[in-house]
Amino acid sequence: MERSKNIFGNEISDKVYNKAVRAKKKHIKKFGDDSNSVYHLSVSDNATLSPFIGIKNIVTTEGTESINTDKGIIIGNIRMGFGHYRISMAIASAAYSMGYTPYWFDLNSYSETTGGKVIAHLNSLYSMGSRWSQKYPIFNKLYWEPLNSEGFRKLSYNAMDQKISELMTPIFKELPKNMPFIATHVWPAQAAIHAGMKKVVNVIPDNWPMALHLAEGSIHTVQTPSAFLGYKTLKGMDGKKILKPIPDKQIYEVGHYIDHELVINLDGDCEKRLDRIKNNETKRILLTVGGAGAQKEIFAKIIQNLMPHVKEKRVAIYINVGDHKDVWEGLCEEIPELSSISLNYFNDWSKTCDFAKMALDNEISGIHAFYNEDIFAAVYSSNFLMRSCDILITKPSELAFYPVPKLLIKRVGGHEAWGAVRASEVGDGTIECETFGKTLQMLHLMINGDEILTMLCNNIIKANKIGLYNGAYKVIELATRKL
Repeated sequence: MERSKNIFGNEISDKVYNKAVRAKKKHIKKFGDDSNSVYHLSVSDNATLSPFIGIKNIVTTEGTESINTDKGIIIGNIRMGFGHYRISMAIASAAYSMGYTPYWFDLNSYSETTGGKVIAHLNSLYSMGSRWSQKYPIFNKLYWEPLNSEGFRKLSYNAMDQKISELMTPIFKELPKNMPFIATHVWPAQAAIHAGMKKVVNVIPDNWPMALHLAEGSIHTVQTPSAFLGYKTLKGMDGKKILKPIPDKQIYEVGHYIDHELVINLDGDCEKRLDRIKNNETKRILLTVGGAGAQKEIFAKIIQNLMPHVKEKRVAIYINVGDHKDVWEGLCEEIPELSSISLNYFNDWSKTCDFAKMALDNEISGIHAFYNEDIFAAVYSSNFLMRSCDILITKPSELAFYPVPKLLIKRVGGHEAWGAVRASEVGDGTIECETFGKTLQMLHLMINGDEILTMLCNNIIKANKIGLYNGAYKVIELATRKL
């Protein structure tokens, strides 16, 4: 099937299709054509996460271990920001808890392939755009916000991606075609369908329906009822046209994609937060930088404002800069005393894990900074740290769906606005605080009073009772059901 010409029965114009063909040819000219290549695959343990959630990496180096086709689940992903990796880890965690082996299949990591080179190129452009959007308001207003809310929304954009994702299929040749394949980015989902995989689940992020995320031929999952209705009807994906909808049983609303370790400990972690509030103990605040490293400026202002509270032991701060050491260095330039008063956990995964475990049941004070050049540790550190924090400060991307009290700062891209809408309506996070002034107002309310944090904790407990955070488990059930 020519998936760039017809999307769920909706015809794509010859003009758009021809543009997609030219785009594919342009990438081939720049990055080569490996369509006749065969990449031999083997398996290795993921040194960082295998001890916790059983992840094994699918690699192109020689090895003796092969994929377990009976109890294995392939998780297709790319690193684009941290969000898609974060969802992958949640899916892997749920799979491992249900007795499956999660196999990590990152198309971006196969740098020798044409597809890997294309993804790395496009990812670098997206990261640059994210950073520029925070530095240059006019760029954000005139280009980045419209692109991320309306540009990616169009069926024509999906037609382009479908054609380009054909370049990503050679790495799939040795994968067992009947194995469950769960994609946490649309490109692996599209490529898997092009490559003939039979059980593909396309795990859609965010809360704003965009044609960018469509992979016809797969089972689509979303986290919210509003996203379900928007995707089901393909609302606004071709101007004001009423489009043919996604057929029944090809899209499901499953709830938020959350790691097993967080879900099973959710009630207990919230009760500890409520006890700290009641006893007027030090409030723990986690600031976590996104994959593009675009939040340095506002984080610097927040930390500067919190310094007096830290010295009075009213607040403790966790700062996770992920794998962006330049962000940490920039923060230290803005706040000269930060370096000298912080306890650093840099490139020390064992020390990070020990601290996160200790913080669950012990008093915490001061500032604790985390950085790791290993992408898995960089992302998963926030998972460990959020269990013992009282407030997570983050932009409203994938972390907006996590069951921890959240202060949501200015978005990076228009699509993220709807993550804040979801969190504020569920009641486990704030409304989006678009300016530093609004962020500071909300932060002071959360630090100096009990009302907001108590409400958020109680709402998380209530939401958990109705299974709102069980989306990762339901994705596994959909992927492993018999056809």
